[in-house]
Amino acid sequence: MRNAVAEPIPQGPSAAVEVRGLAKIYRLGRVDVPALRDVSFRVEPGSFTAVTGVSGSGKSTLLNLVGGLDTASAGSITVMGKDLALMSRDGLARYRRSGVGMIFQSFNLLSSRTALENVEFPLLFAGVPKAERRERAASLLDQVGLAGRSRHRPIELSGGEQQRVAIARALVNRPPLVLADEPTGNLDSRTAREIVGLLAELNRSRELTILMVTHETALAREFAHAVIRLHDGRVESEEKLR
Repeated sequence: MRNAVAEPIPQGPSAAVEVRGLAKIYRLGRVDVPALRDVSFRVEPGSFTAVTGVSGSGKSTLLNLVGGLDTASAGSITVMGKDLALMSRDGLARYRRSGVGMIFQSFNLLSSRTALENVEFPLLFAGVPKAERRERAASLLDQVGLAGRSRHRPIELSGGEQQRVAIARALVNRPPLVLADEPTGNLDSRTAREIVGLLAELNRSRELTILMVTHETALAREFAHAVIRLHDGRVESEEKLR
């Protein structure tokens, strides 16, 4: 069996994401529950990095912290050279709006809106004019293979199609970093492979940096450039694949 720690991820001159000594502790009554403990790693610009591990290993907690949805108990997270802990409330809001795109397991689409409207929705908060919103949303739906489904609502779409809409929505503000939290969790194996393959293609064609949390180790190894494995809130191994 290949030794997963034999090939550490190389360190370039600058990282898209750099995590140092990260810890997250939740307080449940009188008990402290550590979700992450002294986690450190780098994500290189333009790379597709997967974070794997069993349920409860801290994967989603890590992604929420990198996405600015939660705050760390200790350590630091630097994204594109900016320390999230040093950002103001307004700075974090701008970061979540245009600095990072997020994809979730449950799609999180607006049920009353069409696919096109779901994709263009984040642009409303960015003050983008209507004609440009429509153009950008339609172009992204075309890129994810849903040009003919733009007028359909989520209930009229398959799980895979809904996730493609969610991917397009995550990209519509043109973020340099995309975070995907178990994007295949609600999909069958064939559709799951199509979705991860789509992410890999977008990584190549748009030079996106992607950090994906997944329990699908085989898919991570097939498509990602590097795999970071968490166990009990710690980095168990790092492996460069390609």
